[in-house]
Amino acid sequence: GMHLIHQHQSPNCGSRRGGLVPQFVILHYTAMASADAAISYLCDPQAEVSAHYVISKSGQITQLVGEGQRAWHAGAGEWQGLDDMNSRSIGIELDNDGESPFAAPLMDSLEALLVRITGVWDIPPDHVIGHSDMAPGRKIDPGRFFDWQRLAAKGLAAPAAPSSQQLEANPALFRQRAQAWGYTAPVDDAALLQAVRLRHRPLATGPLDPADIAVLSLPTRSRS
Repeated sequence: GMHLIHQHQSPNCGSRRGGLVPQFVILHYTAMASADAAISYLCDPQAEVSAHYVISKSGQITQLVGEGQRAWHAGAGEWQGLDDMNSRSIGIELDNDGESPFAAPLMDSLEALLVRITGVWDIPPDHVIGHSDMAPGRKIDPGRFFDWQRLAAKGLAAPAAPSSQQLEANPALFRQRAQAWGYTAPVDDAALLQAVRLRHRPLATGPLDPADIAVLSLPTRSRS
């Protein structure tokens, strides 16, 4: 079940611009010594960053910014051709160093929190993304150890949908598929490949491979 959500108000927030409401969830890792250290940083006015939630390795959820407010977690970047992602999203920081698997209690709490958030705001699975998805080349979190397949299996993120088509390693086709998926930030081929692999083929290395294109077959989207 979901832990009691602790409240620890961060001053680093404001109103969502243009009457926008949350339509995306963006996942991050803290890359800090502890969840407490991350919370202190995200509440420091000098840092000028924040997120709506921090989830510790033990699974404790701390809310720093109300969901209706605009937190400062996403920065420059875009997804599906949209910018000002801070006004369009809820940001969740996960207590992880980026170099090891995410703790089981943390993942359990994240799943419970996502079920509630996506239900309340009617956010479809393909609108749950990583920081690296919207800021390729600039950000790599939540990183190659994050278990996207688990979320996809629970209907809480879009699954990679490998097709069995025989494809060539064609950079133009790769970019076209990636943009259709949502990777619309203007970045070079290498940054785009890194971002797609972080999300869908975390163990892959080397130059563009037909499998990088096959994995971007568009997920079937359930829209109400």
